[in-house]
Amino acid sequence: MFPRLPPVTKALLIANGVAFVLQYLAGSALDIFQLWPIGLDQLSPYAQPFMPWQLVTYAFLHDPQSIFHLLFNMLALAMFGAPLEYTWRSKRFATYYFVCVVGAALCQLAVGWWAMQSGSGAAPTLGASGGVFGLLLAYGMLFPNQRVMLLFPPIPMKARTLVIGYGVIELLLGISGAQPGVAHFAHLGGMLFGWLLIRYWRGQPPFGGGRKGPPRPRIVR
Repeated sequence: MFPRLPPVTKALLIANGVAFVLQYLAGSALDIFQLWPIGLDQLSPYAQPFMPWQLVTYAFLHDPQSIFHLLFNMLALAMFGAPLEYTWRSKRFATYYFVCVVGAALCQLAVGWWAMQSGSGAAPTLGASGGVFGLLLAYGMLFPNQRVMLLFPPIPMKARTLVIGYGVIELLLGISGAQPGVAHFAHLGGMLFGWLLIRYWRGQPPFGGGRKGPPRPRIVR
């Protein structure tokens, strides 16, 4: 399967794998590449300052103590990223993925700022899940009736149903705080920015009045 993956999807898989190994070897030396809440370093001596590059670099890091986080994200990246890249071609696919990654980071920064203002705890964010959830949304929009199979439990369903289900679950978990330690609003941010970008490409509201149909062929007599 790996040799048949398109180039950007393959490069992302390799980059995430290499970063995981470096994390395991270097430990906390790579903490500066995680996404740190703005201002947390002023409150805690153990926090790193926010830096602009973290809007992208956090998406290549995963918990070195849990390989399952990495494996789940990379499986989803290969499953949903490859058909999207074949459809969009590499340049548009890469643009979409990194817009979702940055959008997820911006949403998470906003949530982290609000948490600190309200006196709640804030922590750095890492993982490719924001970009992966953006890919999931795009797959559901482009191939809504494609049948997909969940891993746990192994239930087949349409891609559109899967996207809606995941979106609702992430929203409920984010609002309720029932699953702390997971950046649910980063996941939702990846989906939101992916949805907005696809709407922009299609010329649909809020970016336009909708894409017009192709012009009718002219009949030459």
